[in-house]
Amino acid sequence: MNLARRKKRKEEVKQRASKPDSMYSYCRAVGCPNPARAGTADGLGRLYCRKHHDHFQRHGSLFKPSYKASELNPFRKAAAKWLEENLDDAWVQSAVAAVKQLYQSGGPHVEAYRLRGLKPRQRAWAHWARLRTAEVDPVKVVSVWSAVEMVIKSDPQPDWRPEYKRVQAAKIVHRMASGSHKKWTRDRLDGSGSWTEEMHVYPHSRGRVLRHIGEDLENACALLTQHRLDRIRRD
Repeated sequence: MNLARRKKRKEEVKQRASKPDSMYSYCRAVGCPNPARAGTADGLGRLYCRKHHDHFQRHGSLFKPSYKASELNPFRKAAAKWLEENLDDAWVQSAVAAVKQLYQSGGPHVEAYRLRGLKPRQRAWAHWARLRTAEVDPVKVVSVWSAVEMVIKSDPQPDWRPEYKRVQAAKIVHRMASGSHKKWTRDRLDGSGSWTEEMHVYPHSRGRVLRHIGEDLENACALLTQHRLDRIRRD
């Protein structure tokens, strides 16, 4: 019955999405001439057009893109260097311990090709578990949040909304876990030898899962940011 209800609900949503609603004939993004998704046959979103909706999902902002690696890397290196030199600092230890706790709370390791169908919160926990399995240094994860804080403060036209900051940090941390890579050796049917088959799957870096990861990291580094961010920037 649960499967039948889900299938019925899916069909209902699909039908609703395929019928444009004239009440939502414009996108709420300033200056955008396109209709909101609910005003087309392209979805149910009532606020933004497809272009701005996708941009927001991927970057955490309607207009501002993600920071480039060339913009972030100097801050990441500076933050990592300061953290390594101050590992005995109480607030650094607190942030590192909080990230380690996220690793342990992530549950069992889930391969990237098995994430399909999981809810965003479950995918976020699976991400922390992948970082644990990959043995990513928690100090590097903490340095990401500090770097994002610093690059935003140094930006002449920053986006100060918490969601943008969380997504920017989550996108970097998301890449640290890489993906799942498998390799098989198969015998040829004609007996002439064998061949190698490979599979490489990478999780999508967008949507609500990034919000969960970013919020987790923000909470883990909150005290460090409050008490030591100015020192990290100054040093």
